Amino acid sequence: MKLHTREWGSGDRVALLVHGIMSDHRTWRRVGPALAERGYRVIGVDLRGHGASGRGAYSVGAFADDLVETVPVGVELAVGHSLGGLALALAVERLAPRRAVYSDPAWALTQAVDPALFMEFRTAGREMITNLNPRWDEADVDVELATLAAWDPRSALSVAGEHALDRTPARAVVPSLVQVARPSFLVSEEMKEELVRRGFEVRTVQGAGHTIHRDDFDGFMKSLEGWL
Repeated sequence: MKLHTREWGSGDRVALLVHGIMSDHRTWRRVGPALAERGYRVIGVDLRGHGASGRGAYSVGAFADDLVETVPVGVELAVGHSLGGLALALAVERLAPRRAVYSDPAWALTQAVDPALFMEFRTAGREMITNLNPRWDEADVDVELATLAAWDPRSALSVAGEHALDRTPARAVVPSLVQVARPSFLVSEEMKEELVRRGFEVRTVQGAGHTIHRDDFDGFMKSLEGWL
């Protein structure tokens, strides 16, 4: 499936941004322009079932295939958050970016996720989102409400069970950074050590929640030093 995209900048280098579940390209409202200022043409995708992209036939494999169909091979930088990090990891050999960044990636969970949790969150109001994310700017709360309204919850019904599988990459196919929230419910301290053994660089953003780029934008950007 060809995905809907949003672009920032017109530089010679290309960067790809892949959002997490229940979100879309709008989650990168600060990251896209920041990378454009650094000389990138930035492509933010809407995964299938999210934003303005098409619906149907949901699976993590389909999310990865869509990236390959939509994005040019050999981009300078590819960044995937959460589910986007999983989709990117499954597509990385085919996409062949120069560098990959996995931001608190949803590669493995200790148990299956109840899809009802996602369905319930879709109806979250401003107060609930603000209480869950006290460090977010008001604009990020606005974005969250808009992206939830545009999201097809069937995507969670289709992939939540798959998240119980361990899809942690066996090795870093390209030079790769794993950016970890602290605390993180997806990447344990033991897994950080294992990822280093598998060839990944691991950096932790202290005090940031799962959506690091919205919880601590400055910390997010600082952790990318040397990767941009």
